[in-house]
Amino acid sequence: MSSLSLLRIENLKVYFPGEGAVNKVINGLSLEIEESQILALVGGSGAGKTLTGLSILRLLPTGAKIIEGRIIFKNQDLLQIGEDQMRAIRGKDMGMVFQEPLSALNPLFTIGYQIEEVLKFHTSMRKAERKKRVLDLLETVGIPDPRRIVLDYPYQLSGGMRQRVMIAQAIAANPKLIIADEPTSNLDVTLQAQIMELFR
Repeated sequence: MSSLSLLRIENLKVYFPGEGAVNKVINGLSLEIEESQILALVGGSGAGKTLTGLSILRLLPTGAKIIEGRIIFKNQDLLQIGEDQMRAIRGKDMGMVFQEPLSALNPLFTIGYQIEEVLKFHTSMRKAERKKRVLDLLETVGIPDPRRIVLDYPYQLSGGMRQRVMIAQAIAANPKLIIADEPTSNLDVTLQAQIMELFR
């Protein structure tokens, strides 16, 4: 493992037990990501790209099981720590841009509240600082009129706007690792380039 290594996955196996058979969605994946490195997983639908990201965060869908392997993040095996420790890592050290923003964002809370919650839980910012940071983040990801958008609910925004909100939420606490599942799929070409530069 390189001294600059941030994440290392060793022989990861994620299975979906089925009736009389086992669906081996991820069957022996190994990879390493160094600090400041960008790594792209490429494959067809159902190849396990999304499941790989969810495995790192330990947010697997119902029925999926990690049956073998190690996920080493900052010299700590994420598969050997408790849920409280994992919850502290999510959002602070790892940010995730989910493929489906509408299902990932909570429909009961405003956009501003959901981004601010990341800062409240993972930083020592005071309330005024958090509110300013939320507005700055929304402006950074290309959201027009952030002061109005913070009061909106997810269903009130377009798919592209929700995607940008999720990106703002993912980068809010300056995480060491960002897992982005098709983060620019709902954005126009110009904004795609801006978002990729922002990730860098």
